[in-house]
Amino acid sequence: MDFATILQILDSTIRLATPLLLACLAGLFSERAGIFDIGLEGKMLMAAFLSAAVAAVTGSVWLGLLAGIAASLALSGLHGLASITFRGNQLISGVAINFLAAGLTVLIAQDWFAQGGRTPSLMGGARFEPITLPFAEALAPVPILGPIYAELLSGHSILVYVALLAVPGTWWLLYRTRFGLRLRAVGENPAAVDTAGVSVVGLRFAAVAICGVLCGLAGAYLATALQAGFVKDMTAGRGFIALAALIFAKWRPWHALWACLLFGFLQAIALRYQNIDLGAFVVPVQVMDALPYILTVVILAGFVGKAIPPRAGGEPYVKER
Repeated sequence: MDFATILQILDSTIRLATPLLLACLAGLFSERAGIFDIGLEGKMLMAAFLSAAVAAVTGSVWLGLLAGIAASLALSGLHGLASITFRGNQLISGVAINFLAAGLTVLIAQDWFAQGGRTPSLMGGARFEPITLPFAEALAPVPILGPIYAELLSGHSILVYVALLAVPGTWWLLYRTRFGLRLRAVGENPAAVDTAGVSVVGLRFAAVAICGVLCGLAGAYLATALQAGFVKDMTAGRGFIALAALIFAKWRPWHALWACLLFGFLQAIALRYQNIDLGAFVVPVQVMDALPYILTVVILAGFVGKAIPPRAGGEPYVKER
């Protein structure tokens, strides 16, 4: 494997890890506040559809992005209403959101565009174009460092850089601000937060809202940057992989980055190497495609008992009178 091939695989790794990272950080905010959210998949799917649909109709990817975020926020509000206001089962609410999104996206897409649940292909201003970083072309001839900067770091869409910047931003918000301290506290001991005069409901809704924005970015990236339109079930389990990465990272932002890059690397390997010939037998393409999902099961089986979630996670808070 030569240097150029390694760069191409790493470049694909970054692109494929971006929606996982955004969804993983979304789940991190929600679960740190004590709200388990397995509806990440559904929020990403709804955001992917609406962002692609609005971008296709208006020709503006930015309007599509706003529509995708709005769709994800609406589902987040629904989840918050069910699990915070009405103190319902958070897991059931998340499952319902996943089923709702899977059905609604295809139904509306078929009624709107009549293309079998797809949206028209996005072109021009309806898609996020790659951004060339400063001096990328000038530095490209420089050995090793030039190609790394020009081909690996440069040439991604703006949402890739937003996702990467969201990692230190999340770390700073959670560990260096009063809001982050309260958010983490409400996921561990909401009664203590309430006693201090801080609204538990307000903090949890804020976390759910941040989760909705990040899931909206993840879904919009899938449909308007990674691909050129929406297709049925295009999230392909990425929401669940993001949850596995979150558990693997033990609810910490920097660890989440490396966990998502690991999953993205496996997806990149699966896409590049099909039907690997090992001499005695050939590894079928289906095995390569299943690698990220196999790793998800392995991580959940091996680390779910060792990763300790927030103590108040999944439990509705009832204020003592």
